[in-house]
Amino acid sequence: MKVYSPKDAYDAWQAGDVAIVDIREQHEFETTWVPGMPLLPMSELLDRMDELPTDTPLVLFCRSGNRSGQVTDYLNGTGDYGEVANLDGGILAWAAQGLPYEGAPPQ
Repeated sequence: MKVYSPKDAYDAWQAGDVAIVDIREQHEFETTWVPGMPLLPMSELLDRMDELPTDTPLVLFCRSGNRSGQVTDYLNGTGDYGEVANLDGGILAWAAQGLPYEGAPPQ
């Protein structure tokens, strides 16, 4: 599984080289979010897979990287999404590295 560090993911996202998708649940997103990153909760994934871009590499994140790692493996297994990578350490690592987010510090 390909893994991006938060800084590498942020830089690639800013350059337009990847799409980053938050797969946390709605209540987590409402507390802490990254402006401009779409939410596609893991619990809704199977019903909303058509919302995932297929024409650009994807980086997925959750709180710590565990759930997004599972979804990354699943999506890579389908063969429908090109490159799918996990954000190492999730939003916890994102915030710890000083990257932009809004709301409360992630817990």
